[in-house]
Amino acid sequence: MRKIIIFCMAMFAMTAMAANPIKAVDRANLDPNISPGENFYRYACGGWMLNNPLDPQYARFGTFDQLAENSRSQVKDIITTLGKNNPRGTIKQKVGDLYALGMDSVRLNNEGMKPLQEFINSYKALKQADFITAIADQHKGIADPFFNSAVMADLKDSNSNMLYLMQGGLGMGDRDYYLENDANTTKVRNAYVNYIQQIFQLIGYKKGNAKKAAQHVMAIETALARVAMTREETRDYSKLYNVTSVAQLVTDYPNINWSKYFNTLGINGFDKVCVFQPKSLAKVNEMLKNLKEEDVREYLIFKYADAASPYLSDAFADANFDMYSRAMSGKQVKMPRWKHSLDVPNTLLGEAVGQLYVEKYFPADSKKKMQQLVDNLKKALGEHIATLSWMSPKTKVNALVKLNSFTVKIGYPDKWRDYSNLDIDPTKSYWENVLNARRFQAEYEYSQLGKPVDKERWFMTPQTVNAYYEPSSNEICFPAGILQAPYFDPSADEASNYGAIGVVIGHEMTHGFDDQGRNFDHNGNMVDWWTAEDAAKFQELADKLGAQYSAEIVADDVHANGQFTMGENIADHGGLRVAYSAFKNTEQGKGNKMIDGFTPDQRFFLSYANVWAANITKEEMLRRTKVDPHSLGINRVNVAIRNLEEFFNAFNIQPEMKMWRDPADRVIIW
Repeated sequence: MRKIIIFCMAMFAMTAMAANPIKAVDRANLDPNISPGENFYRYACGGWMLNNPLDPQYARFGTFDQLAENSRSQVKDIITTLGKNNPRGTIKQKVGDLYALGMDSVRLNNEGMKPLQEFINSYKALKQADFITAIADQHKGIADPFFNSAVMADLKDSNSNMLYLMQGGLGMGDRDYYLENDANTTKVRNAYVNYIQQIFQLIGYKKGNAKKAAQHVMAIETALARVAMTREETRDYSKLYNVTSVAQLVTDYPNINWSKYFNTLGINGFDKVCVFQPKSLAKVNEMLKNLKEEDVREYLIFKYADAASPYLSDAFADANFDMYSRAMSGKQVKMPRWKHSLDVPNTLLGEAVGQLYVEKYFPADSKKKMQQLVDNLKKALGEHIATLSWMSPKTKVNALVKLNSFTVKIGYPDKWRDYSNLDIDPTKSYWENVLNARRFQAEYEYSQLGKPVDKERWFMTPQTVNAYYEPSSNEICFPAGILQAPYFDPSADEASNYGAIGVVIGHEMTHGFDDQGRNFDHNGNMVDWWTAEDAAKFQELADKLGAQYSAEIVADDVHANGQFTMGENIADHGGLRVAYSAFKNTEQGKGNKMIDGFTPDQRFFLSYANVWAANITKEEMLRRTKVDPHSLGINRVNVAIRNLEEFFNAFNIQPEMKMWRDPADRVIIW
């Protein structure tokens, strides 16, 4: 687990200015055969969905993906023009060679499993006393066998870093894939068992032995799933913040050699840790004592080979795709090789690529315009807090102090990451270089233990199409990548910008006051600054909002999970309200001038809906419902806006229409 960040949107690669920028409000995006009162999402996005049929290389394709495609083209242009024979150790050499290694399919297929051979042989020789060293070694950027660890700010002392131990070890990502028995989950689970067996066969196991090994791996992961916290439980910081001394850790979990574990990670000199899920770690403690050595060896071998598979021959990469993309998400074909190869340096050397990006594609006036929008949204949220009917004056003061203490990061960091100690050696295999880059990042993360929290650090690269709120530093961040049309266009009308990037800004601000963010004060410390009465009123409203989402059917008979998506739903709800209020303070917002046949208010809501225009497979809808804390796009539009009186007025929504929600059933939190 990385730094606790409450994300605005699912992360994608960066974008750049498109040759034909997407409009936030475009009649071609509409479906005129559907009325806004029948299904506003389909009305606002139906034309876009028809004009952008789902490419089989995607499980979901939306306006975000359009930006990602623009992004990849721009990054490809940057990387492929770096030239060859750049001096060893330069950023150009590292980025260019890492990309070239991924593109060399002939070499990858010739090497086969050779890049893994040394590690596989060493794992086969492991004894029980060696297991914790191998586990820790994989925790350094490879995989998360049995559990995981990370260095993050102390939730109650935001200036200090602390080591966190957390549940892990589940290849399918979520416990429900192991425990539920509906048709789709069973299909995915069976595919996973077959995939494990296939990986063992690819590394040299005979079919019968591979089948047994797969059963052993699945038994371990299923046992871990049974004691894992649910998605909803992991949202409750009060249940996660279990601080204990290192001495007590050794006493409580004696079968885990903590001295070896910490030494392998290269950390020492600390006296306390936080155990997020004690029940899970207790199970690991039991398993490391009682499991057969052969079973643990096979599990560790699989976790390593699974992590490496996208960076090996086509046989490995195809097996990985068939499991994690086809079976789990419904994708039908792999991305072209250049896209996957591009994403590797764009991720592992993210700020190096980002520095090249902002020099070429991020105009200075965008940052200035964005800062003004943030200021306007901040003012609007302050006015909302001051006039809330359900919150007492005492809590309002604390809320306003927190709001006025926000740190705002726009575009790119003031200081860039130093990659000088990372070596990319083209004479070594692709996987060896990817592994080296992953270890470089992991070692950097663990090196922060014992140091003050770096408040200037960014947790997204500048080219990322996304935004975030970080509770421990009380900051909102808007990378350059998201500051593009249709989310942000300096030349567009105010309704278009406030309905898109304005809601994103309000969304991130509201995260500071959602069901998780509200537990942190203006300094980023987990402190209860609420009166008991106000906290109870907040929870009542949040539960009511959650019920609205849980009532929605995702696919088949599966409902959305309003509790799991609570934070994002509150942020969408608050972002819409705050952005609308800020928009009404603009010249366009105060008037009623029609543009292309739409009123300013209509353009605001259409712009918001266009942010979530997308086509998606049923498999991906079901997968996201299990693992993604964001609601599906249709619900981020149709459920959220049905709490706003301004929406009903803008499109003359009447009680007999499906989009109508009775005033008594509407929710206003922020």
